[in-house]
Amino acid sequence: MTAATVATVLLPTERPSVEAAGQGCFRVVHGASVEEAIRQVRRAPVDAVFLSVHRCGEADVPRIARFVREFPHIPAVALLSRADQQAHDRVLRLGASGIHEVVDVSVPSGWHRLRTLMREPNTPVVARAMTALDGELREAPPDCRFFFEVVLRRAPDLRTVQALALVLGVVPSSLMSRFYRSQLPSPKTYLAFARLLHAAYLFRCGGHSIADVANRLDYSSPQSFGRHLREFLGVTAGEFRRRMPFDTAVERFRERLVTPYRDRLLAFHPFGTWPGNHGQSAA
Repeated sequence: MTAATVATVLLPTERPSVEAAGQGCFRVVHGASVEEAIRQVRRAPVDAVFLSVHRCGEADVPRIARFVREFPHIPAVALLSRADQQAHDRVLRLGASGIHEVVDVSVPSGWHRLRTLMREPNTPVVARAMTALDGELREAPPDCRFFFEVVLRRAPDLRTVQALALVLGVVPSSLMSRFYRSQLPSPKTYLAFARLLHAAYLFRCGGHSIADVANRLDYSSPQSFGRHLREFLGVTAGEFRRRMPFDTAVERFRERLVTPYRDRLLAFHPFGTWPGNHGQSAA
């Protein structure tokens, strides 16, 4: 499992302990200020933000409150490494700004709690999309469901069928041939639409601009992202942002790429052989 990424604003003395706690669980990208941490959130995938109670002063509170409003799906966690009246007052101010998760790392149980919070990377796109598709794919072969899970999970960092095939451990031409022979949309089509699901999810955070989303999904430019949308859905990036919230995008994915092909998907083996196929030939 890929480790989660955490942007931090910590005291220099707190950084080594947080890094040690993250071993095997999350990787840390340190920032010198709240603004720097927010820039990191805008330009790269970040699963959470850790803010030291002792590093964030009163002047930071309005910006933190704005961050919580603009990025409600990225957990912000306040870390308390010592207890005193000043820290208590800052915890109250951070709570008023919208941060409701405070972890006391001055005690050993705090580090355990922090790791527990980050143990499972946030994969809301996969969870919500697979839930929406479950009615269609519940009886599909395990390898067929696995294909959808991988496509949905890895779409942000996979731009080509060749890269997807490498992750799946299959020959690209064989993968494409199986979809073609089964008269299914191409793997490239599934991958392209899955990338747009991630775009729709990112747009849920009002703090992400079109350029931010294009960068997060590794498009060469906002214009390239816009061309992809016009080619695939016939809309501009602005129209996509306004007219296709995440749940609508998931429903469109289901209507276009799953429901019309349900009978074929229920008998489809994208990898040819799979534990439990019992020698069945690939579709």
